[in-house]
Amino acid sequence: MNFKSLAIPDVKVFTPRIIQDDRGYFMETFKVTTFNQAVGHEITFVQDNQSFSKDIYTLRGLHYQSPPHAQGKLIRCTRGKILDVAVDARKNSPHYGQHVKIELSADTAEQLWVPAGFLHGFATLAANTEVQYKCTAYYAHECDGNVMWDDPELAIDWGFEPHKAVISQRDAKACTFASFNSPF
Repeated sequence: MNFKSLAIPDVKVFTPRIIQDDRGYFMETFKVTTFNQAVGHEITFVQDNQSFSKDIYTLRGLHYQSPPHAQGKLIRCTRGKILDVAVDARKNSPHYGQHVKIELSADTAEQLWVPAGFLHGFATLAANTEVQYKCTAYYAHECDGNVMWDDPELAIDWGFEPHKAVISQRDAKACTFASFNSPF
């Protein structure tokens, strides 16, 4: 498995080696020693989540979980394709308010590491898309929050017209980035 940093260095992309033959393929999707080497310290995952979105342009985000239950996430698209976005919400970071994005698909099998202290969201670029992600902390409703996915200050280009987005009522009521009081 190979890894590289994106423009915000703490966000990493992991690319597995896929071994194919007449029967199909094999790939190693996670190896703790490689992962810890890439992020520079030991990480423990405590919860795995899975989402399924039936419609193209389903948008989930921008979500975060505040301390003491802040979550790092290792995201993988296992069916379909997504545009995955991470926004740096760490107040003392030189990248505060900046974002990185990458397309993840079942075809490439790449995974995105988003550390705690980031807003995270994704939009489906294909119907019937499935996403799986590992989390470093358990879900805690009282620490759950979100910021507008289409906030003008963040200026994220999701690759489609905003009126096409399929969003939840919760995400429709998210706060602006300017009014977001980062707990990170």
